Amino acid sequence: MRDGLGEQGTVNAHSSNEPADGLPTGRERLVVIGNGMAGCRAVEEILARDPARFNVTIFGSEPRVNYNRIMLSPVLAGEKSFDDIVINDAAWYADNGIELISGDPVVDIDRADRRVVSRSGKVVAYDRLLIATGSDPFIIPVPGHDLAGVVTFRDLDDVDKMLAAADRGGSAVVIGGGLLGLEAAHGLALRGMQVTVIHLMPTLMERQLDEAAGWLLRDELERRGQTIITGGDTAEIVGKQGHVAGVRLKDGRELPADIVVMAVGIRPSTTLARGAGLEVGRGVLVDDHMVTSDPAIMAVGECVEHRGQCYGLVAPLWDMARSLADAAVGRPGEGYQGSVTSTKLKVSGIDLFSAGDFSGGEGCEDIVLRDAARGIYKRVVVRDNCVIGAVLYGDTADGSWYFDLLKKAEDISPIRDTLILGQAFAMGGGNTDPCAAVAALSDDAEICGCNGVSKGQVVSCIDSGAHSLDAVRSQCKASASCGSCTSLVENLLRLRLGADMESGPKTMCKCTSFTHADVRRLIVERKLKVIPQVMQELGWKTPDGCASCRPALNYYLLCAWPGEYEDDQKSRFVNERLHANIQKDGTYSVVPRMWGGVTTPDELRAIADAADKFGARMVKVTGGQRIDLFGIRKEDLPAIWGDLNAAGMVSGHAYGKSLRTVKTCVGSEWCRFGTQDSTGLGITIEKMTWGSWMPHKFKIAVSGCPRNCAEATIKDFGVICVDSGYELHVGGNGGIHVRATELLCKVETEHEALAVCAAFIQLYREEAWYLERTAPWIERVGLDYVKQALFGTPDAIGALAARFHHSQLYSQKDPWAERAAGKFAELHQPLAQFRPLVTEKA
Repeated sequence: MRDGLGEQGTVNAHSSNEPADGLPTGRERLVVIGNGMAGCRAVEEILARDPARFNVTIFGSEPRVNYNRIMLSPVLAGEKSFDDIVINDAAWYADNGIELISGDPVVDIDRADRRVVSRSGKVVAYDRLLIATGSDPFIIPVPGHDLAGVVTFRDLDDVDKMLAAADRGGSAVVIGGGLLGLEAAHGLALRGMQVTVIHLMPTLMERQLDEAAGWLLRDELERRGQTIITGGDTAEIVGKQGHVAGVRLKDGRELPADIVVMAVGIRPSTTLARGAGLEVGRGVLVDDHMVTSDPAIMAVGECVEHRGQCYGLVAPLWDMARSLADAAVGRPGEGYQGSVTSTKLKVSGIDLFSAGDFSGGEGCEDIVLRDAARGIYKRVVVRDNCVIGAVLYGDTADGSWYFDLLKKAEDISPIRDTLILGQAFAMGGGNTDPCAAVAALSDDAEICGCNGVSKGQVVSCIDSGAHSLDAVRSQCKASASCGSCTSLVENLLRLRLGADMESGPKTMCKCTSFTHADVRRLIVERKLKVIPQVMQELGWKTPDGCASCRPALNYYLLCAWPGEYEDDQKSRFVNERLHANIQKDGTYSVVPRMWGGVTTPDELRAIADAADKFGARMVKVTGGQRIDLFGIRKEDLPAIWGDLNAAGMVSGHAYGKSLRTVKTCVGSEWCRFGTQDSTGLGITIEKMTWGSWMPHKFKIAVSGCPRNCAEATIKDFGVICVDSGYELHVGGNGGIHVRATELLCKVETEHEALAVCAAFIQLYREEAWYLERTAPWIERVGLDYVKQALFGTPDAIGALAARFHHSQLYSQKDPWAERAAGKFAELHQPLAQFRPLVTEKA
C-alpha cells in the first residue's frame, strides 16, 4: 500500500431519510463511481459550493487515494515519487467526511432502487449518482497481445510493472508514438532499457504536431538513444514460455522485447453505464450540466460524450466538474459549453506545446518561425484574423498567450506582423518584462493546465494571503504538478506583491507556516518534547499533522532529545515500523548487517538456513556488500529475526533513514596496492555508527588506496586511505543524479578519522532537513560552512562527536532482537494497521 488508507467501509442500503452509520442526517446521499481526477475534482467543486449538502461515498477500483495520473510519466522517469503526485491524501477524505471504498469497484447500478453494488457485494444507496469511470486503454488485438509482459500505461500498477521490467534490464518496445507512448519510452530509457517506439502514422504525435515539429521531436528522441519506427504496423507479439519476447512487424522485421507497452489510444469506459440502461454513444451521453439520460445520475470526465465530443485530456475535466457542481447544488448557470484543448509533452529537456487546429486548409494562413541552430520551431495558424491553432517546439514560453488568443477568438490584426515573435514583442513592441506579459493575460487565461487553474484564481489566491510559491501551490494547486507553469505563477506573485513577495525557504508542509529550520530551532529553544506539544505551541493548522510533517517531527525530536523522547512508531514509514523492506507483492526483504561487508562461514550457514526455512524466493548480494533475503512473509518476520539474532547478526537497517552500510575493500591486509587497513577501519566505523537515525539514508565507504575500489567518492562519507593517512570526503551519492564527494580534510590517524566522521554525522543530523541527503544539504549550506562548523573552533569536533556518541547510547539497540522478543504487539495485528504514512520504494 502507498498511503494511509483506512479499511474498506461497509454501508448498508438505506433510504435518503435514514442516516448512514456515523454520517450527518438530513443530507442527500451522493455516491461517486471513480476515485480518479475527474470524480474527486467534481466532489471538491461541490464541497466548495455547499459542503453540507451531501454525504459522500467514493468507490475506487485502485487500492489507493486519488493521485494525478498525468504525472505518472515523471514517476516512471524517477523524477517524482508517488507521494509527490497524490492530489487528495487520506486526511482529505477524513476531514470532509467522505467514505472511500478503495480497491472494490462498482459492478452494478440498480436505477430502480437507486443503489450500487460493488465487486465484494457491498451495497450502497444513493440519491444522486456520479459516474466518473474514466477510460480504458485500447489493446491492439494482434496475436500475443495477452502475453505476460504486455502492459498499458494508465495507472500506478502499470508503472510498477514497467519499473520491475526496467530493474531486470533489456529491451522495451512501445507501440504508439502519441503523448503517453513517448512519455513511457522516455521513462524506460532513463531507467536503462533499450527502447524502440513503433508508430503507425508517419509523424509522431500527429494529433498534436505538424510534420515539421514531429521531425524535430523524432530527431531529439533518436539523439537520446531511442529507436523510432514510423509507419510501423504491428503484426504479432512474439512470446516465449508465456512471456513476451519480441514484436514482429508486417514488413517482416522482428524487434526483441522484454516488455511491450501498448499506448495506442483510449476508449471511454461505458460498460457500467450501458449495463444500467443509460444512453451511450462513444461515451456516456450528458447534457450541458453533465446529467445523463437518468436525472438522478451525472457523469464527468473521459467516460462522457458531450455534444458529440469525448475528451482524453485533463483540462476539459476541470470545466466539466465546475458545471456539474453548479448543477448539483442548484445553481446550474449556462453549463458546460465544450473545451478547446492544449497539450504539453512531459519529457525533461523537450519543450513542446500544441493547441487547437493546426491542419490548416482553405482560408487559413500559416505564420512560421524556424531557428534550426537553436532547435526552435513555431507555427501559428490564423483564419479570419483569429488564431485557430499553434505548435511550438523548443520555446514554449508563449503557449499560454497563444492559447488565450485562440479561446477568445480575438482579432489579431493589430499585432499580425509581430505575432510569431511572441507576446512580449507583439504587445509591447519589444518589452521583454515577463510580469508585463502575464499582466496582459485575461483573468480566465489558463495558468496551470494540470490542475485547471486560471489566472484569476491564482490572483485571488495571492490577494487572499498566499504570498509565496508554496502557499499558492497549497491553496489552489497552481504549479503543484509538472511545474511547467511555475514561472507564470512566480511572475503573478511579483506582479501583485512586488517586494512583499515571500521567496524564503519552503514551509515544512501545508500544516504550518514554519520552515524546517524554524521547527528544529524552536523544538530546542522551547524544549518541546512530544509531537502534540510541537503542534500546539507552533499553531499547527491540522490537529494531527500530515504524512509529511509527522515523520519529520518524530525525527527532529529523536535527534534533539535522545534518551528523553520516545520514538513514535505511528509517525514512521511502514518499512521502519516493521524493520524490513516491503515489496510489491506484500512480502518483505530482510538484510542482516555484515560489518564492513565481511562475513563468516557460520553467518553464511545461518543465512542459508533462514532462506530455506522461511522460503526466501531470492537471495541477492546488494551493492553495499550485504545479502538480501526476498519474499519473507510478514508473519514470519519475528521468527527469521530470531534465527539470525541467534547467529549473532543484527538488523542491517536497509529500510531506514539511518546508517545503511559501510562498504570496504580488503586494503593493506590482502591487496598489494593497499596503503592502510581499510577493512578494519570500515568495521570500526560501522560499529560506531550503526543504529543512528538520520534525516535520510546515509552510506559510508572506506577504500584502501586511491584506486578507490569501495567507491568512497560517491558516498555520504568516504575515506580514501593514502600513504600519509586518510583523505575524508563528504556529500556524494549514486542513483539517477550522481554526485561525487568533496574533500573535507586529510588526517593522519584512525582516531582522527573516527572523530571527524562522528562530528560530521552529528552536524548533518542536527542541521539538515528531514529527507535531505548530504549532497543537497551541502549544496544548500556550502562546504565552507561545514568546514567552519567542524574546524572553526578547537573544541567543535569534540563537542559534536560527544553528542553523537551520547545519542548512540539510546540508538544502538537491535530492533530485530526487540521484535523477536515480542515487544511489538502490532506485528500480530491485521496488515491494515501498518499502512505507511509516507511511501517510498525500498
